[in-house]
Amino acid sequence: MSEKTIGIIMNGVSGRMGYRQHLVRSILAIREEGGVLLSDGSRVQVEPLLVGRSEARLRELAERHGLEHYTTDLDAALADDRWQIYADFLVTKARVPAITKAIAAGKAIYTEKPTAETFEQALELARLARAAGVKNGVVHDKLYLPGLLKLRRLIDSGFFGRILSVRGEFGYWVFEGDWQEAQRPSWNYRAEDGGGIVVDMFPHWNYVLENLFGRVESVYARAVTEIPERVDEQGEPYRATADDAAYAVFDLAGGITAQLNSSWTTRVNRDELVEFQVDGTQGSAVVGLFGCKVQPRQVTPKPTWNPDVPDPRDYAAGWVEVPQNDPVENGFKLQWVEFLRHVLEDAPHPYDFLAGARGVQLAERGLESSRTGRRVDLPVVSVD
Repeated sequence: MSEKTIGIIMNGVSGRMGYRQHLVRSILAIREEGGVLLSDGSRVQVEPLLVGRSEARLRELAERHGLEHYTTDLDAALADDRWQIYADFLVTKARVPAITKAIAAGKAIYTEKPTAETFEQALELARLARAAGVKNGVVHDKLYLPGLLKLRRLIDSGFFGRILSVRGEFGYWVFEGDWQEAQRPSWNYRAEDGGGIVVDMFPHWNYVLENLFGRVESVYARAVTEIPERVDEQGEPYRATADDAAYAVFDLAGGITAQLNSSWTTRVNRDELVEFQVDGTQGSAVVGLFGCKVQPRQVTPKPTWNPDVPDPRDYAAGWVEVPQNDPVENGFKLQWVEFLRHVLEDAPHPYDFLAGARGVQLAERGLESSRTGRRVDLPVVSVD
């Protein structure tokens, strides 16, 4: 490889997220643009090494996209100096051993979340990476979505005044796998395999809340398994042991209350698969993955509720769509570019293993709250 190329070990790239979002829509898209643009105007090209368990599957992916490098031998890849970055898209149960090896090999590391099955493991990864002096990053993709970028702009402009509350709805109906094939893999519904909507979504909610509104200081949650039996990829029924819906209230620094529902057992009656309503003293916003509409204080209607008379007001008409002033790019790709710049020229990248550990902590404390029926505090996390 030339000095203007950086090699990336992509482990688990044959999986859904690893292939679609990280390989095709991120790394291959960056390659097609001629590499990542640095602050001095130069470009560094990216070269992926596909890693997985099936050599035939890896070969097929490499041939499909005109790639040269693939292997089933992770240890050999980590020992090869041609590859400076290790990227992990494995199932959560396999992540800690692989990342620990990558830290020992001195690689910069970029990983999906959650970073580990337990908070203790996630924090230990942050400590190991810091002690080894390796750069590290964790996927925070939703912060790069057009809707949340518009929300960030509103917050930074002072549009809301004092923010009072955040209310979020996420989810859709995941078919049970009997009369229609499930859209998600069966391991997602087995706790023994690292599945569950709390461990899947609460790390997302943690970074969205702490980066837009304030640190999560406590959680009160109810996690449930609403569909107790599903059918796997082989057509065999299995018992669902993981939670498929969670209802939670988060207390944030600064006195903001956030209430988020997450469900794989709900049918969508909203504009997007996830929507947040943010209410403030000076205005409100409803934000999705792409859309963002607002209602400022000056045009807020004054309803008077009368249960005996139909309300003729069209409340939806009082909201204004925030324009898409900037080009829309894939959020995974945008964060990949930032992480590559972090590795190549030490550009800022705050979404590290410690941030990932905070997400695992929230999931763990959310499950504790559900088990005990109590609100659970979240102490400040540090690697010191």
